[in-house]
Amino acid sequence: DWTPFFSTWGLRAKYPRVLDHEQYGEQARQLFSDAQSMLRSFIDSGSIRASGVFGLFPANSVEADDIEIYSDENREDIRTKVVGLRQQTVHLGDRPNLSLADFIAPRDSATNDTIGAFAVTAGIGLDKLVETFEQEQDIYSSMMAKALTDRLAEAFAEYLHQQVRKNHWGYASDERLDNTGLIEEQYRGIRPAPGYPANPDHGQKELIWELLNVEQAAQIRLTETLAMLPAASVSGWYFSHPEAQYFGVGKINQDQLLDYADRLDISRDTAETRLASNLGYVPGSGAQKRVA
Repeated sequence: DWTPFFSTWGLRAKYPRVLDHEQYGEQARQLFSDAQSMLRSFIDSGSIRASGVFGLFPANSVEADDIEIYSDENREDIRTKVVGLRQQTVHLGDRPNLSLADFIAPRDSATNDTIGAFAVTAGIGLDKLVETFEQEQDIYSSMMAKALTDRLAEAFAEYLHQQVRKNHWGYASDERLDNTGLIEEQYRGIRPAPGYPANPDHGQKELIWELLNVEQAAQIRLTETLAMLPAASVSGWYFSHPEAQYFGVGKINQDQLLDYADRLDISRDTAETRLASNLGYVPGSGAQKRVA
């Protein structure tokens, strides 16, 4: 999807219309030409490489907002649990307040469900390449390399998701979408990433890294602040439910924060740090205390 590439450079128009934009079409065409040349150099030199890993796991939802992931299809040994948050937005009518757990069959149902996890990067070798450009004081090429590898990482995530839907999980084996259909997400299923609106806790990356052995399998590591290195990387969960959709949890109050902390067995302060952008109150302003 080239549209975000042009947005990186401040050219905010949809691709391919941006190439003929009245105000900055000429600049967009030059950028696009330079990007194609750099992509070709990536291919010819092998300076940039990609790597990824995914897994599919037996799973069921429990206690309304959580997802148990099991060691095998016997579903007796809980390997890990994905602790979720429920959307707090006030809706008109009968529109539900969603949680990602809604898209996984409950444990007490007759359905043995599945959840997927993935991590991909298109930035192996990028640091070395950027260092070379910056030593040459070629800031433009450094920015171009970063912008391109970001796009390649997203494209890799899209490609892998398609392969999982059609072949490995196989729930959409008859899917026939062109590039536009993929960009518009016309397929069944979602891949919410930790740290994004439906799934705001970056801490869930640690679960994915443990499940998939990501650092060894795909050469992507997590920093102390849970950033992914290489930076041109994408990770998340796979949900196959026909009605699965992206949403924003929105602002949460102290009661949900405390409940979330209890379910994760972490301190209130840690939970508030992880969910800082979702807090509907000022930490330390209330009288509520976490109950062990």
